[in-house]
Amino acid sequence: IDQLYSKGVRCFVVSSIPEDKSIYKNTSFILVENTLLSLQLIAIFCRGGFNKPLIGITGSNGKTIIKEWLTQILSGTQKVIRSPKSFNSQVGVPLSLWRLDNDFDLAIIEAGISLPGEMKNLEKMIKPDIGIMTNVGEAHQENFKDFEEKIEEKLDLFKESSILIYCKDHR
Repeated sequence: IDQLYSKGVRCFVVSSIPEDKSIYKNTSFILVENTLLSLQLIAIFCRGGFNKPLIGITGSNGKTIIKEWLTQILSGTQKVIRSPKSFNSQVGVPLSLWRLDNDFDLAIIEAGISLPGEMKNLEKMIKPDIGIMTNVGEAHQENFKDFEEKIEEKLDLFKESSILIYCKDHR
């Protein structure tokens, strides 16, 4: 809280209120039982209000560069909002989705995982209309029982997508 407060943040979602909250002038603390779940539930709400196409990107490598290339290409004709930097984690995705605004024509959101079960949470938030699978490589393989499990996990992001783009050389 101290670091963020010094950078100007004045609203915090917390699981416990600081003992001496009086040192944080003009600050709000929202007390919740589970901060991560709360961030994700707000993201689900934000995504539900965005009625424009959303592209979801996942894979072991290349998510950010593809997102940036697509943004450059599409920005000539579309108003595009995208995940900032590499915000593709259980915390980064909600922060990305909070920025959704129907003034934009299109959203591009990255999703990254390192453990089994994580993509189900990301899919609930992102709900991509269009999916892009960059590739599936060795990154984080130690956390999955085999390569097939990791592929299945990544594909969970696209279970409701109407279009999936991937390299046809990858069976």
